[in-house]
Amino acid sequence: MDAASAGTPAKDAHTAPKGAPATPRPSVRDVAALAGVSVGTVSHVLNHPERVAGATRERVESAIDELGFVRSETARRLRRGGSSLVGVLVHDISNPFFTEAARGIEDRLRESRCLPMIASTDSDPERERELMALLASMDVHGVIVTPSASTLGNLAVLAGRGIRVVLMDHPPISAELSTVSGDDVAGARAAIEHLLSLGHRRIGLINGPLTVRQSVDRRDGVVRALTEAGLDLADCLIEVEAVADGVGYTAAAGAAGVRGLLDDARPPSALFCANDQIAIGAMRVLRERGLSIPGDVAIVGYDDVSVASELITPLTSVRQPLAEIGRAAADLLLADGGSVAHVVFPPELVVRESTVGR
Repeated sequence: MDAASAGTPAKDAHTAPKGAPATPRPSVRDVAALAGVSVGTVSHVLNHPERVAGATRERVESAIDELGFVRSETARRLRRGGSSLVGVLVHDISNPFFTEAARGIEDRLRESRCLPMIASTDSDPERERELMALLASMDVHGVIVTPSASTLGNLAVLAGRGIRVVLMDHPPISAELSTVSGDDVAGARAAIEHLLSLGHRRIGLINGPLTVRQSVDRRDGVVRALTEAGLDLADCLIEVEAVADGVGYTAAAGAAGVRGLLDDARPPSALFCANDQIAIGAMRVLRERGLSIPGDVAIVGYDDVSVASELITPLTSVRQPLAEIGRAAADLLLADGGSVAHVVFPPELVVRESTVGR
């Protein structure tokens, strides 16, 4: 009976006995010694394997596997210059818009052997500033950020360290910053024009906080569409800035917002919601009150997140190419030469059963 079957733990060759000093991590010199090559050859295998003859490369790779060698990322950065870490600051990573955009960022960064570090600012300028200072102290390669407001104030924390910044889901605010965004004014206008074409003349807007740029632009699109149709805003528009537990753009905020609109003396026959999460919360309340969608109340969301088409009543929504937006932001951040560019994705209204029925 061997030691393992007798209940005695077998010791791994690289595991130190309990209480003993930890075995030093294998180094490039150890790999070179075992493979019988120079340290420079090992470095070439790690960084430029195409420059090393096949047999030699296989010998080095075998030594790496045998020793369990893991290259030091810190050392690699010092040699090559610059970090492989990229900061990604968004309002709320639990919001599907940012979740899906972050996947596009991650996929693009992986192609360049970079790694995203994602954090939520909660649209709080102070928290945003603290996170930017932390990323600056880490000397990250760059930062992709959806800013809390149209201001350059907090971005100075990064600019002072020479860290490149790209604004995501935000129009241009500086000649020195690249941006990626959708046209929120045009998207909201398309949503209202669709509702007007269906005969609705009393429309409820469930918006996010007006401290958020997207809320302002989407409201602007609503107002433009109604004004261009020759309608009296006071008569045809009823609106609410929806927040729940101090947070906007959530299903809870949508539920809270729609209750006030439905209790109005002249409730709306249609709703435009500033994002799909708000729309989902509003739909729940409509069903709780026994109202049919779209028979009693039609509803349009914004973003067209992946779940929008899977709801019991599929949601009409203004589509933004979320993964493509994230990928474009990462492309701009990684671009050589530091040139500034602005990418705008046109919106697309996707009509489903929440406005036209079956």
